[in-house]
Parts: sequence; structure tokens; C-alpha cells
Amino acid sequence: ILLQFSEHVAAKSADMAIKDPHGAIITLVSVLVVFFALTILYFAYTFIGKISSGKINWKKTIQKIQPQLSSGNIVYQNAVIGATPQDFHYEEGNPTHVIIGNDNRIRENVVIAGGTNPDTATIIGDGNFLMDRVHICHDVKIHNKCVIGIGVSIAGNCIVEDCSIQSSGVVIQQDVRIGRFSLIQSGCRVQKDVPPYIILGGNPACYHGVNSYVLKSINVSERILRHIANTYRLIYTANFSLEDAVIKIPEQIPMSEEIENILVFIKDSKR
Repeated sequence: ILLQFSEHVAAKSADMAIKDPHGAIITLVSVLVVFFALTILYFAYTFIGKISSGKINWKKTIQKIQPQLSSGNIVYQNAVIGATPQDFHYEEGNPTHVIIGNDNRIRENVVIAGGTNPDTATIIGDGNFLMDRVHICHDVKIHNKCVIGIGVSIAGNCIVEDCSIQSSGVVIQQDVRIGRFSLIQSGCRVQKDVPPYIILGGNPACYHGVNSYVLKSINVSERILRHIANTYRLIYTANFSLEDAVIKIPEQIPMSEEIENILVFIKDSKR
């Protein structure tokens, strides 16, 4: 119909141009305005008809994203919570879940993807600070009071334990576990598990000492700090295999909660 209308207008305009060129131009402009208005109405009607007929189901699309936020959270501009997982195992149309605890700060342009499967979720604990442009992929577990710096990317199925710090630009690969009170320095590419209480730096990432500044802030004694440092000396700088170091640590280092956490982490580590 619109095509026939256009042909009719073109023929009439040609006749009027011969008789009255000025009037023909005004008429042609008016007709074009009407034509574009009719075109917009046509497509709007078609689109609305698809929605009402169920061909476009916005309700279903919204229900796929199911974030759960507790109290005290502040989410800043352009943050996306419950993004569709970037995972080849995700089946389009399945619901995807994000669970967020209390008192988190989620800054601008943060993306938090949902869990891959209907029975899994990406989980953010309490009191975390996610800075600008952080990307949290599917099924990541972030515990409590962590700081995730600007532009950090955490791949799927990672675990970030309590009070750890990832500085700007850190990239953590899939299935990595980050130990409590650890500090990863800017720009690191992390491919293996990071034990508790250490500083990781450089590329390739390696041990840069004990995170003593943060540990002192929570009243860890100098004695325990020395024990932690001696534990990691056996692991990283002594001429022992990791298996031998784990055997020698209880023999040479007095046991404490911190040393036990290190040993349990290493024994459970898969990377």
C-alpha cells in the first residue's frame, strides 16, 4: 500500500511541477512528511502486534535475570547485575541468578554475570567494594570485605576469600581460588591459586612477601607474622618440593590459626 501511495504521489508531483513549480515543491514536502509518518505508524503497529501475539515476550526475558540484593547496597550508574553468562554451557532461556549480601558498593560500569545453570549462582558476600569497570563472570564466589580494583576481570567459577585485595587491572583466570587477606598487585595475570596472607606481583605473577600491613591492621602479632613469613620461606624459597614443605611446616613452625589456614588451603588447592 505504501509503495502504491508513493507512485501516485510521484505522478501527481510531476504533473504539478509543469503547471506550478513552487506549489509542487510545497506539496511534495507535505506528502513526504505524511508518508514518513505513515511508515512509522505501520512499523509501530507491526511491533506492538508481535508483542501482543507473544512473538516478543518481554516478561520471559526479564524473568531470566533473577538478582537478589540484601540491605545496605549502593549500586552506581551503568552497573549490570545479572548479565547473561558468557559461557558456552549456558542454555539460552534458562534463568540466571545473582545473590548479593549486605553493604556492598558496586561502582560505575561493573558487570556481574549470573550463574550458568538454574541451580547455581554468582554470589557476592557482605561489605565488598567493586570499583569501576570490574567484570565478575559466571558462578564466581566473592566472600566478605574484599576490594576489587578498577578494571579487574575475574573469570568463571573463581573463589575470592575474605578481605583479599585485587589492585587495578588484575586478570584472574577461570577456577582460581584467592586466599584470605592476600594482595594482588596491579596488572597481574593470575593463573594459579593464591595462598592466604601473601602479596602477589609481577608477570608472571610470583610471591612478593607477606601482606603484613593489612595483617597488622587486624592486630596479628609480630610473632605470628614471623611464623607466616617462615612458612612461606619453606614453600617458596627453600629447596623443597611443595609436598616436602607441607610436611616440614608442622615440624618447624608453631601451629596457629593462620598457619593451619595456609596448610588447609594448600592441601585443598587444585591449581
